[in-house]
Amino acid sequence: MPFSLNVNGKAHAADVDGDVPLLWVLRDVVGLTGTKFGCGIAMCGACTVHLDGQAARSCVVTVADAASQAITTIEAVGATEVGARVQRAWLEADVVQCGYCQPGQVMSAAALLAANPSPTDADIDAVMAGNVCRFGTYPRIRAAIRRADAASGGGQ
Repeated sequence: MPFSLNVNGKAHAADVDGDVPLLWVLRDVVGLTGTKFGCGIAMCGACTVHLDGQAARSCVVTVADAASQAITTIEAVGATEVGARVQRAWLEADVVQCGYCQPGQVMSAAALLAANPSPTDADIDAVMAGNVCRFGTYPRIRAAIRRADAASGGGQ
């Protein structure tokens, strides 16, 4: 069945079954490989994208469910003010180790700061707990989120 998708502000057609996970449509049909496969059961966060601005695990969202929403991937989040601040803070805080989980981490952090411009440590921990980093860069991730928050004039 053909689906029309709005991915990063551009229209894309996907002639796939409606129950195909959005992750595979983004990677294999649209050709955007920044969104990563990790677990396939929404537990690791590597596949996080934004659907209408909300963080979502694309490995468990079907293309049929995503077709009516604006989809933003790691390739375009830096075009938003919050996404650009998060990416800049990630570099400044030297968060990345292997980098595999980072697209999902950045997408979750950007959604957090868009919804809650001055999160507490508990807010950060609650939202970011769904993203696994096998190298344990969690203190640097929190520091980067704090840095991105402070860059907006927020901060606690």
